[in-house]
Amino acid sequence: MIQRIQSIYLLLVGIISGGLTFVFNLWSTAATKIYSLDLLATNSVVEKIVPVLFFISALLAIITIFLFKNRKLQFVLGRLNILTNLFLLGVLVYLSLTLSGEASVSEKGIGMFFPVIIIVLLVLANKAIKKDEDLVKSVDRLR
Repeated sequence: MIQRIQSIYLLLVGIISGGLTFVFNLWSTAATKIYSLDLLATNSVVEKIVPVLFFISALLAIITIFLFKNRKLQFVLGRLNILTNLFLLGVLVYLSLTLSGEASVSEKGIGMFFPVIIIVLLVLANKAIKKDEDLVKSVDRLR
């Protein structure tokens, strides 16, 4: 049942986390714009974990779409993906706070806001999964 609304939400999470984060910049300095894949070439372990977490989030979302027969596991993977994105949000906040300071020198990009959008979509997906599970339980009760 891939046509369910939670599948649309999870597909959007996969697209945002797996594709758009590598297109839009996370932040830019006076000399360069920093994208998610650019962080793999840095020396800092904290910066290297950002694209890995985006990839894990996208992979979890795509795997969760195809587990439509097991709604409980789908719900658990949705929560795990929310925790992954909360951790990613914390890492991005840490990186933005340790970024060099002047407004004319550096600015934050839209990529820093993606984990918030992803978390909202995952909460909506989990809400729809819970609604489906409650519907199935109510039908089983009437038999």
